[in-house]
Amino acid sequence: MGQHEHVRVAVIGSGFGGLGAAVRLRREGITDFVVLERADSVGGTWRDNSYPGCACDVPSHLYSFSFAPNPDWPRTFSGQQHIRAYLEHVTDTFRLRPHLRFRHEVKMMTWDNDALRWKIETSRGTLTADVVVSATGPLSDPKIPDIPGLASFEETGGRVFHSARWDHDYDLAGKRVAVIGTGASAIQIVPSIQPKVGRLTLFQRTPAWVMPRMDRAITGAERWLHRQLPFTGKARRGLLWGIRELQVSAFTKRPAELGLVESIAKANMARAIKDPALRAKLTPSYRIGCKRILLSSDYYPALARPNVDVVASGLSEVRGRTLVAADGTEAEVDAIVFSTGFHVTDMPIAERVVGADGITLAEAWKDGMEALRGATAAGFPNWMTIIGPNTGLGNSSMILMIESQLNYLADYMKQLDALDGQGGRAALAARPSAVAAWNRRVQARMERTVWKSGGCDSWYLDANGRNTTLWPGTTSEFRRATRTVDLSEYEVVRVREGAVA
Repeated sequence: MGQHEHVRVAVIGSGFGGLGAAVRLRREGITDFVVLERADSVGGTWRDNSYPGCACDVPSHLYSFSFAPNPDWPRTFSGQQHIRAYLEHVTDTFRLRPHLRFRHEVKMMTWDNDALRWKIETSRGTLTADVVVSATGPLSDPKIPDIPGLASFEETGGRVFHSARWDHDYDLAGKRVAVIGTGASAIQIVPSIQPKVGRLTLFQRTPAWVMPRMDRAITGAERWLHRQLPFTGKARRGLLWGIRELQVSAFTKRPAELGLVESIAKANMARAIKDPALRAKLTPSYRIGCKRILLSSDYYPALARPNVDVVASGLSEVRGRTLVAADGTEAEVDAIVFSTGFHVTDMPIAERVVGADGITLAEAWKDGMEALRGATAAGFPNWMTIIGPNTGLGNSSMILMIESQLNYLADYMKQLDALDGQGGRAALAARPSAVAAWNRRVQARMERTVWKSGGCDSWYLDANGRNTTLWPGTTSEFRRATRTVDLSEYEVVRVREGAVA
């Protein structure tokens, strides 16, 4: 990459959001763009997460782009390797390879008020762009808690790694392994490694609600039908989408209706966990849905095996090879696997974006993330994020939300092109009043949701207790809200007189 390269659009990240943005730009006739990726291949979270048992908890035909259907999904819930292969296929099908810049980690992005463009410093050079599309995603930077004494564990030869940075060179066979956390990755890891480890100790700060995972192989006849008659695949996708749209009101308006779902989860537990004491440890005290509902049919059976211990307390200290829980329980282990999630409400990329006022996005968001229609932030012209604040979902496919944001991106670029033709280059800056009004409406709706009223403390909430992660409505509502750009919500910024563009 040349030191002085300039592009119309720079996309950051090559997961679903980044590749989707690249496809949409090409379909809109925009080819002057690059996709900056810090790794050496596409895939995003589906490249980084390769732990044993890694799979999606959204049905395959819904967890794929509507413009790139895959009739050959092998299972109703796809594994990591199949999703990653799908993203490679999308990359090739839509001829995105020439736009990719691998091993280009973004170090800093700085807005130039005079030139109306972004200066982007990467690990392999600098470039400028009129528009930045940040698609790094909220599940990209692992979070490992600061545990006193953790360094002493490694000094004794113990192995430590996060689920999103799995150490495939380390053989777990016969080892004493601790898994920290009980989220979506942990419930897949535990049953996958339980048969091979010598002893598995699960440190559970808060139990999760776990529903049966209705996974099965998709038959050859089904795949043939979807290939020969594509409308059948669309119908399948539509049915999966419609069912989830009907479920939304229980999460967002009437949490009491989730009682039936709770009883199904309890029955799922009772089938495998016969020990009343263990069942008590595993039964949550909050309303189902307050934290993400997990799907597994083998998690509870694994916990009931004789080589598994469940510690109903979080890890508080490490003394050499001894792990000490908050309740005083101790366990001697050889390896620690942190399944402790990601920096979702404090995304590190925000520290690398400097806006029009000379402050970072992290500083602008110090009291909580806010973005107009989940896409643009006040003080950061011509900058857009995919899977931004309050665009997450608790029960459906994020690909639906991504595609809605791609519609917004497409219209954003059309508006910029029209403005450029009216009197020189221009930029669009989200008005602080528009951002504030949008977020007041979102947060007001959030108060009725199970995520706020369900009695739990989840990763959906930021340090101030605000849910800046999820969308409190249906995907169709969000689609309508992001179909076009309302110019009244933006200030049009022109190149200053005498400035060099």
